[in-house]
Amino acid sequence: MDSPSDSRSGTQDAIDVVRSQLAEATGASKCHGCGCLHKTLEALEGTSLGRGALASDLARARAVFEPKKYDCLGCAVCYPAIAANAYAEAFPTGAESLDLCPTESPEERAGWPPLPGDYHVVRYDAPVAVCTLNSAAVAAQLARRAPPGLSIVGSLHTENLGIERLVRNVLGNPHIRRLVVCGEDTRQAIGHLPGQSLVSLFSAGLDEHGRIRGARGKRPVLKNISRDQVEVFLRQIQLVSRIGETDTAVVEQAIAQGAAAAPGRFEETPADLIVPTVQAADPVRLVTDPAGYCVVYPDLRRGILRLEHFQNDGSLDCVVEGRTPASVYAVVIERGLVSRLDHAAYLGRELARAERSLANGEPYVQDRAAGEVEPPGSCGCPGPKEGTCETR
Repeated sequence: MDSPSDSRSGTQDAIDVVRSQLAEATGASKCHGCGCLHKTLEALEGTSLGRGALASDLARARAVFEPKKYDCLGCAVCYPAIAANAYAEAFPTGAESLDLCPTESPEERAGWPPLPGDYHVVRYDAPVAVCTLNSAAVAAQLARRAPPGLSIVGSLHTENLGIERLVRNVLGNPHIRRLVVCGEDTRQAIGHLPGQSLVSLFSAGLDEHGRIRGARGKRPVLKNISRDQVEVFLRQIQLVSRIGETDTAVVEQAIAQGAAAAPGRFEETPADLIVPTVQAADPVRLVTDPAGYCVVYPDLRRGILRLEHFQNDGSLDCVVEGRTPASVYAVVIERGLVSRLDHAAYLGRELARAERSLANGEPYVQDRAAGEVEPPGSCGCPGPKEGTCETR
């Protein structure tokens, strides 16, 4: 049931806006096969106003329908969106259940961030997140530079699903305390305005229908997150608005200032959202690799890295030479010369040390792998021999 939120004159003004924008869409051929018009008509036809005062307007618009060619063209002026927003502002109760824009929440996954999106994770234990709105190139530049204090950076294109994902992903990281919003917001008379909507969320919150107060976006309703989650998010985060700014140097300065002012880990994060932190310790025992063992050394005269691979009975079966650790361990993996992840990690470390020796001429002695060697035969192989990488 449509329930007007304002005076009779205000309601009539809204109806006039809906009619005029539907007329514009009816006369614009680009709208005839656009999902924006299709969704808006379907939504309004289900209201009492659509079955009454707006029935003839909706019928004229439906008469020009073509099979849907695209969901949204991103037009500078979106007539169906203006009509839908005018209706929603005049009849908030009636608009609450309308499907005016895609609002299905993506599937959640384990770990952080819990929801997929157009973002780059830089580091977990950092206090600043950056939202670059529609400036994806700025996000990519910041991710490559990875300035200190930056946890995650990504773009934002919608004021419903986009903001919901942002809220959920930030809530999953109690280290984030500042959100820098920069980049270009959508330059449209109406349509998606995620930046303006996000600022409105921080300044005015949600109304009783889950709509962001003061937001001018196409569908600024958060229906897939709870009011409690939004309130916790607003307590956790302080917004730093730099909307319109695309200079990464300026944004990096805002990141540095935000990191310096961050108050520390947020303590209200629900336990089921926190990624566990495990304190690491050196292994107490070394399990030999059934694939054999490796001896690494830098050949300073030839300027190459050399890796000798031995079977566990002590017989040499392969020699790998290369100029970089990546070239050497690519061959090791391709030929199956290592089968355990701990041995692969150890080998990568030793190749990096040997590479430094090539670069600066410092002596290189291969480190012994961590842990006590298992007795020969305990894992089904003869065990390492004295002088190999496991026992040196």
